[in-house]
Amino acid sequence: MTILVTGFEPFDGETVNPALEAARRLHGMSLGGHQVTALELPCVFGASIARLQQAMAELQPDIVVCIGQAGGVPCLEVERVAINVDDARIPDNAGRQPIDEPVIAGGPAAYFSGLPIKSIVAALTAAGIPAAVSQTAGTYVCNHIFYGLSHLVATHHPHVRGGFIHIPYLPEQAARHAGAASMALDTVIAGLKIVLQTTVAVTKDAKLQGGQTH
Repeated sequence: MTILVTGFEPFDGETVNPALEAARRLHGMSLGGHQVTALELPCVFGASIARLQQAMAELQPDIVVCIGQAGGVPCLEVERVAINVDDARIPDNAGRQPIDEPVIAGGPAAYFSGLPIKSIVAALTAAGIPAAVSQTAGTYVCNHIFYGLSHLVATHHPHVRGGFIHIPYLPEQAARHAGAASMALDTVIAGLKIVLQTTVAVTKDAKLQGGQTH
């Protein structure tokens, strides 16, 4: 089994992206005999999906987990749903700023994650790593790649299970953002290993509470 993990390049004035740093650390690992390959993605609308599409065609992975930075979140957020809209508050790294545009013209309104999201959160919290189900991946490049991945699975790679994980700032980033939460890179990596191991082991998700009142 081949596992593809992606992380974005730094964006919005940051000099580091914890998603990319974590992906790089996971590259080459064997988790239960399953090889992990990391892929750097540009933080650019359109180009990020094209790069992922190329990698999936070349590697033919069984599992794809895309990772993104969510500055200010206090835990690993396992995303439930990707929506078919780009609505960028800030320009991407190529200066593009789509407003109310579809990720894929004519595509479904949304896709649910192919990961066992409830089982992942349960495994993370059992290991002492803060985690939660997230009901929205936003409308920036993170949601864009999550939707793009899901559409590729639906149209070209039906055997693939894929989804998206948001992670907090690194401590050195949070130091520049007063009051922002952070998580050490070693903790992030330990958590992502659990994400991958749980995805390999669990094919039918647990029925556990993970909703919100807002």
